[in-house]
Amino acid sequence: MRLKDKVAIIIGAGQAPGASEAIGNGRATALLFAREGAKVFCVDRNLDSAQETANLIGKESGEAAATAADVTDEDAIAAAIRGCADTWGRVDILHNNVGISVEGGDAPLADVTTQAFDRIMDVNLLGTMLACKHVLPIMREQNGGTIVNISSASSYWTGHPTVLYPASKMAMVSFTRQIAIQNADRGVRANAILPGLMDTPMAVDRRVEALGRTREDIAAERDAKVPLLGKMGNGWDVAYAALFLASDEARFITGIEMPVDGGSLARVG
Repeated sequence: MRLKDKVAIIIGAGQAPGASEAIGNGRATALLFAREGAKVFCVDRNLDSAQETANLIGKESGEAAATAADVTDEDAIAAAIRGCADTWGRVDILHNNVGISVEGGDAPLADVTTQAFDRIMDVNLLGTMLACKHVLPIMREQNGGTIVNISSASSYWTGHPTVLYPASKMAMVSFTRQIAIQNADRGVRANAILPGLMDTPMAVDRRVEALGRTREDIAAERDAKVPLLGKMGNGWDVAYAALFLASDEARFITGIEMPVDGGSLARVG
């Protein structure tokens, strides 16, 4: 019960569609937080998917609620955060887990469009900024809270096949550092997680459609790039890292980026 009596908002708590049994980072984190005692407010663009996550928590005797919000819609995000605070009286944890890449038009620089740039930056960066903007006054008033932003190890990779996703995720690292130092005086912590190659619906199944290749082919190619046992991680690996950073065990940790990447960043440079 490492999050006993805590209230957590998970932005991106639904599940990206896919033919596999893989679990996404957001749903895994929502389930794990609930198992560790948190009340979980599940937010997703797709209400049915958010409600499905909340129902899974309920089946395990946890407490959860669900609402729909597009992360690029400030009014919707503000309403979701207010809804959580109104429901349970406080917000202790904000977990930002939304991100898109090739499905948003990401590509090598020669093929990038301004529409793809706007879409990916809006979803990956603006969405996180808006959620933090509206939760921080609540956390500052409480004199405590923690924010966990999901960035990406691709922020530091060289030779990444596209340009917009890693750029947006590196910007998130800088943003997280800024809000960490700007709110430390009120006991609010902010940290980023840098997942590496993960076997999730967002990372693998979406590429099947976008790239026109089989899931097995894409998964094998990604596995081969991971130093640790030649196997991708999964949503639970990210969720356990988020649990540590959200818990009081990390009470003296703020402004960091934590790789969860099977050693990929250890060989950069």
